[in-house]
Amino acid sequence: MLKITVIGAAGRMGREIIRLIQEASDLTLAGAIEADGHPALGQDAAACAGLAACGISITSALHAGCAAADVVIDFSAPGKTAAHARTVADCNSALVVGTTGLAAADLDAMADLAADGARIVCAPNMSVGINLLFELCKQVAQVLDIDYNIEVVEMHHRDKVDAPSGTAVRLGEILAANRSLAYPDDVRFGRSGMVGKRPGDEIGIHALRGGDVVGDHTVIFAGDGERVELTHKASSRATFAKGALRAARYIATAPNGVYDMQDVLGLSNSRSGGS
Repeated sequence: MLKITVIGAAGRMGREIIRLIQEASDLTLAGAIEADGHPALGQDAAACAGLAACGISITSALHAGCAAADVVIDFSAPGKTAAHARTVADCNSALVVGTTGLAAADLDAMADLAADGARIVCAPNMSVGINLLFELCKQVAQVLDIDYNIEVVEMHHRDKVDAPSGTAVRLGEILAANRSLAYPDDVRFGRSGMVGKRPGDEIGIHALRGGDVVGDHTVIFAGDGERVELTHKASSRATFAKGALRAARYIATAPNGVYDMQDVLGLSNSRSGGS
């Protein structure tokens, strides 16, 4: 049985991951972590997710929770990612990071930990479908030339605090790299006022917020006389939770390094770390 601890256990994604762990025959919940002062502290983790009690209480004892796990899954606040990663590495556990809005310092910290032996999957979106969208956008951007203007539109629920989404950022990075452009220098984040004629060497990214939208992403390649649109719509957080658990199963036996969902799905080779 693969032992998993969830950081951010009382959040939307944390509760969904715990639900799927309880349903899986090859996984067991080893710990459930929330920040000091969180109102869910002391509650049974499975009961918090709407299931029968499992005997694992939500706690703020990060080190103990990480030490009990083979893999730690982190869906918490971005400002704590680097510290969480260091604790997980100190406990010789593997890590899956689904937190969005990470800073460059967070990514650098994970790369440094991987060089010292840590095993990490870090992805802005754990959905299998979204990661196929990444690959399709790479191919289309290479085929359609600069005469096809690229726009990215994403929409999420009203409570999402970061914009654009981590997935939209990753799409922008992929599209820029395959158009010989630079992210974020060649990206226009929304438009307002007399912005002038749209240049060809620009990627537009637009963030919409409202309602309970789980996550919609559309990439538009607009040419003269035709338009190609690639769209992914997530209707349930279960798709992200399933991807996170797929990543957990992968990283449990992987060599040291920082991986993404492209690696987990077999679409690319690891870009950093490695033994």
